[in-house]
Amino acid sequence: MTAMNLDSSHSGALHFLWGFWYPALRSEQVRRHKLVRAMLLDVPLVLGRDAAGKPFALRDVCPHRAFPLSFGQFDGKTVECAYHGWQFDAHTGQCCTIPSLTDDSKLKCERIYAGSFPCEERDGYLWAFMTNPEGRAVNDQPPAPPELPVFSASYKIAHLYADLPCGVDQAIIGLMDPAHGPFVHQAWWWRSRRSIRHKEKGFEPIPNGFRMTPHAPSANSAPYKILKLLTGEPATTMIDFVLPNQRFEQIRAGRYWLSSRTTVTPIRRDFCRLDFCAAWNILPWFPIVSFIINVFGPRFIRQDTEVIKKQAMGLQYEDRMMLIDDADRQARWYFELKAAYQEAQRTGAPLRHPMSGPVTLRWRS
Repeated sequence: MTAMNLDSSHSGALHFLWGFWYPALRSEQVRRHKLVRAMLLDVPLVLGRDAAGKPFALRDVCPHRAFPLSFGQFDGKTVECAYHGWQFDAHTGQCCTIPSLTDDSKLKCERIYAGSFPCEERDGYLWAFMTNPEGRAVNDQPPAPPELPVFSASYKIAHLYADLPCGVDQAIIGLMDPAHGPFVHQAWWWRSRRSIRHKEKGFEPIPNGFRMTPHAPSANSAPYKILKLLTGEPATTMIDFVLPNQRFEQIRAGRYWLSSRTTVTPIRRDFCRLDFCAAWNILPWFPIVSFIINVFGPRFIRQDTEVIKKQAMGLQYEDRMMLIDDADRQARWYFELKAAYQEAQRTGAPLRHPMSGPVTLRWRS
């Protein structure tokens, strides 16, 4: 394969992927009997917890006069619009009460629905299953929401997040870019241009994504060096990307492990949010891993965020980006997977995976 140009302004590159779970808010942001606003895929949402603590997600638009439901009242069961007092079941969006109706009215309020989305809590997040922009009910039961893999009963967990002022495609291909590290993430504790080395990694197709097969970590990666120093064991790492927006990484060293998931969630067409969740059992009595994640992690994310902000300046004048082999092959696979998923949704046919089998990629970073 040769270099190709990606037209980042093309409408196909901007389409959101429907029929997936997306993290709407962190669990700590939504308390019982409170309504909280959020935005996913350009859809306004109102989230909350019922009297039993179960989360829900409604489209934040009353079907009567389009008044935001998030300004209303919530009694633990129904959401009441602050404009005319219409009440909706918090989980189904079904209208329960229209105060202005008289006894002889023929309007059947139970046939009226506010948009609703399946909502579940997992790994410290409230996830919404984005069925369609209107929140129309679908017959099929959604799959279980994504879950961070863990490998022991006892472990520590941490969460990081950042706002990214760009479209989701730009952020995702930045997330999987293997060649920018020595130029963007330079620091005394990380790497420099002098550490650039030849890399050779194996990849294989997995459902809705691709996997960088288990391998020894790069010799110029400081965190892996620290892990080996702490555990005394040789480490291996495996990285998966899965549609629509998830990157999983599992690091194993003897009985020790670290598992992480990074998601890039589209809020609007020009704005998205990065959520990073990590769990580990490495020396739980000594907070070295927590220190690395909570101190170095935000700095690492800030560096990527600054690059995205500066890249957006260039994209105002040049909306075409070049993808080359082999360093940009993962970005190609992402766009090809996205197109294949959309075609499968349109036709009802099985997804045709762009990878026919294992592939070895080579680059320098």
